[in-house]
Amino acid sequence: MVSPFFGEFAGTLVLILLGDGVVAGVLLKRSKAESAGWMVITAGWALAVMAGVFVAIACGSKDAFLNPAVTLGFAISSGNYSKLVPFVAAELLGAFVGAALVWVHYLPHWKETADSSLKLAVFCTGPAIRNVVANLLSEIIGTFVLVFVAGAIFSRAVAKDGPSAGLGPYLVGCLVWAIGLSLGGTTGYAINPARDLGPRIAHAVLPISGKGHSDWGYASIPVLGPLVGGGLAGILLHTLSF
Repeated sequence: MVSPFFGEFAGTLVLILLGDGVVAGVLLKRSKAESAGWMVITAGWALAVMAGVFVAIACGSKDAFLNPAVTLGFAISSGNYSKLVPFVAAELLGAFVGAALVWVHYLPHWKETADSSLKLAVFCTGPAIRNVVANLLSEIIGTFVLVFVAGAIFSRAVAKDGPSAGLGPYLVGCLVWAIGLSLGGTTGYAINPARDLGPRIAHAVLPISGKGHSDWGYASIPVLGPLVGGGLAGILLHTLSF
């Protein structure tokens, strides 16, 4: 059962379960973590990434991308596209299942929360100021930083003189935390098409009490922006031969 596909699925599932889970804890009514704030959300997502990467590796994916934009970026960087389609499928499926588990975990709290926009925010991102160009640029820049710095962390130069490979998941978690704190205030830093699209689909199909609409008018931004940003970072990584 252990395989690269299963690793990407399981790792992304854990990523979303813990990542969307911390958002649910902060936003949903009568949660013990209600109103804990942005610092808790960004820290929770950072730890979710770390946990997801470890799970992905243990379950068979040594790459542990957990993100179609990262998968695309490293495919461009390496010139090997064989993993692109199966990994993206596994990541989307894992994100959907992880989001469904968040719904189950917080089951009594959906009814207690009157604001449908808070329920949607548990599952997917939305902009602080809705502006297509600015929102797209935010996602491109944030994802570029994610893929490029991750490439630097695992580059030959760092592997030779820097920390051991076992620290990789911790360092990537720190990177995601930095992106959330520094760049996340504009769009909620999806920086991952699967992280946004899989849970958004879950929001649309699950019988969530008083959920409202799934904001499909915005849904293309956290998909296209990260893909563009990841692709550009992949081109630069290829050029620099990391």
